[in-house]
Amino acid sequence: MHPFFSAVLLSGCIGLPLTAMAQAVIRAPGGYPERPVRMLVPFVAGGGTDLVARGVAQKLAERTGQQFVVDNRPGAGGRIAMETTKSAAPDGYTITMISGTTTASSNLHKNLPYDFARDFAPISQVTEQPYVVLVPNALPVKSVPELIALAKAKPGALNYGSSGTGGMQHLSGTLLSQKAGISMVHIPFKGGGQVIVDLVAGQIQLAFLNPLGARPHITAGRVRGIAVTTRQRAQAFPSLPAVAETLPGFHVSNWYGLVAPAKTPQQTIQFLYKNVVAALADADLRERLEKEGSELLGSSPKEFGAHIVNEVQMWGRVIREAGIQAN
Repeated sequence: MHPFFSAVLLSGCIGLPLTAMAQAVIRAPGGYPERPVRMLVPFVAGGGTDLVARGVAQKLAERTGQQFVVDNRPGAGGRIAMETTKSAAPDGYTITMISGTTTASSNLHKNLPYDFARDFAPISQVTEQPYVVLVPNALPVKSVPELIALAKAKPGALNYGSSGTGGMQHLSGTLLSQKAGISMVHIPFKGGGQVIVDLVAGQIQLAFLNPLGARPHITAGRVRGIAVTTRQRAQAFPSLPAVAETLPGFHVSNWYGLVAPAKTPQQTIQFLYKNVVAALADADLRERLEKEGSELLGSSPKEFGAHIVNEVQMWGRVIREAGIQAN
């Protein structure tokens, strides 16, 4: 874990650093925020969503002079945090850092008590990250076309691992199978650590890892990276082609963004959006997030809202076609 994030993790309460005390604080018309803002995270401390949330929260605290309190609410595939967000007062004092997993996995549950388009106000998509397509060195595959050819020659013989059913690693393999017209076997693990262990050992033939997890194993020569899953080549791995260069339209990103309860005043939404963009322009935060393999976005509320709707719909189709069900 990067030392910056390790330090931030020492407290769930992101306060105002001494270096920020001398600078003028920025407030919205009417004085918002006049008290601490709660930033919910649907997952445990230390994960990707949590780390990005804490980095952004620190910069928002510096700019506004108010604490942004990171509140981890893991469980039920994100449902606990999202239900809490939906029922919170729409006053800007409860916001939530969601991820691609949050929206995609909503398709696994029937009769969810919330709707992403109806019950939440988008603020901004903060980052996106590719997954790196990895194969063991012993597999005679050095590109996506070669992988597809092998899978077609041996239907059902290739296993791919993920950190759990319905997560983005699982869905990456599902989408690849659907787009390429191949059959692979999904092997769910209880965490990402065992995925890479079994990949290195050749027990599985394919995995999708984030850049931070993939890089040391590629650099050490333990596995082979053959592609990234975003629409275009990634800054973190410029030499690796995008899967979309072989399968047009293929795109999977591990993204993070902020939402608030529906009916939160637009003035407040715009204030948060503009300050998120300013936070992402901070050289310190930008450097640290980019070292983690993230690409910083800062999209507008309208753009992020369209992205959320598209993600829910796209993964809904993929999940229904594959017949994936929650464990």
